[in-house]
Amino acid sequence: MSKQTVAIVGRPNVGKSTLFNRLAGAKIAIIEDIPGITRDRIYEEITYRDYVFNIIDTGGIDLEQNEVNQDIKNQAEIAIDEADVILFMVDGKEDITPNDQEVAKILYRSKKPIIVVVNKLDNVAREQNVYNFYELGFEHYVGISAEHNIGITDLLELITSHLSPGVSEEYKNMVTFSVIGRPNVGKSSLVNAILNEERVLVGDKAGTTRDAIDTIFKYGGEDYVVIDTAGMRKKGRIVETTEKYSLIRAMKAIDRSDICLLVIDANEGIIEHDKHIAGYALEAGKGIIIVVNKYDMLENKEQAMKDFELLIRCEFAFLSYAPIIFLSALTKRRLHTLMPMIKMVNESINREIPTNLLNDVILEAYILNPAPSYKGKRLKIYYSHQVKTKPPTFILHVNNKELVHFSYERYLQNKLRENFEFTGTPLRIFFKNKS
Repeated sequence: MSKQTVAIVGRPNVGKSTLFNRLAGAKIAIIEDIPGITRDRIYEEITYRDYVFNIIDTGGIDLEQNEVNQDIKNQAEIAIDEADVILFMVDGKEDITPNDQEVAKILYRSKKPIIVVVNKLDNVAREQNVYNFYELGFEHYVGISAEHNIGITDLLELITSHLSPGVSEEYKNMVTFSVIGRPNVGKSSLVNAILNEERVLVGDKAGTTRDAIDTIFKYGGEDYVVIDTAGMRKKGRIVETTEKYSLIRAMKAIDRSDICLLVIDANEGIIEHDKHIAGYALEAGKGIIIVVNKYDMLENKEQAMKDFELLIRCEFAFLSYAPIIFLSALTKRRLHTLMPMIKMVNESINREIPTNLLNDVILEAYILNPAPSYKGKRLKIYYSHQVKTKPPTFILHVNNKELVHFSYERYLQNKLRENFEFTGTPLRIFFKNKS
């Protein structure tokens, strides 16, 4: 079982992004008092008591449709497909609208727990407005004010009453990697090439993979799990231009993986959506390998590969540590380079550095290049130790963590990479005041 998912759906401007930010504990999504303004983060992990779940703000799914009715229908369809619990959000300052009724009709068919969240009940006079929405015909209702943090605990209690506590260890002691990327870059073809058999549906149209497909296989005596990320579920219901729909699927696969293979089409080059997907893998702390597929269709291959690698390093500057592999899933040329690299990155994300060696490297880095002073004060580093793997995470005990500039943190990360093998894995450094 993968991590459980809760989706927020509803017509524009009912406060979906405000609730998403409230539950996430930070202002992640963009909020303005204009319908349809959400364009930023739409997916976040939530921890509440013994429960861990992902939350999706469907307000962030820009389906590029002019008709609001069609847009919210699509959002509701996505929620039905992806979520274990659905939060149907309505505006408590208004009566039920035709758009609310349209969403309700779709949600009736989901056979999933639906919680009607009546928002904007920020004073006693409005508390009774919850009852205005009972005619929608659902079982669970809760009144809140997302902006003023009213009723959020009641909502979380209701959400978790439909979830299982904890996070299951789905593939313990197996190396799990996902194949991610926008539609039609050859993800399924790559999976088939790795497995050397046609286990995954392959077609020449974007979005032919219907569900995330997990396959266990052996390589070099070790167990691996490959996750092929799905495209669009229902052709016709979800418009073919919806890149953010595939982004949700990619994020769920990323969440379940140790390593992500970001597949790029050598013919089409790099677009912004590739960076979005890579960004989620980075934030999730996953190992990353950039796979340039269909390289065999390039002319003057050697020079083209050099040029493409320079382009990747420029466009993906935040993934400077990620190895780049050129291959053809169709002809299997250079495919033999992939699994050894996955094995190497797996070793990197699990690497543990002895405390004495870590302190030697950090101390030497500090002596070679002391942190710049700020208002007459200078950062001092007393002691360092590693606290976890996947990704390797370190705590540095300092005199005042407010004196740490992001450029100095990056300098220390680079020094760690110079001294230890961390191919393909992000590194995380946290600073803690000694006192």
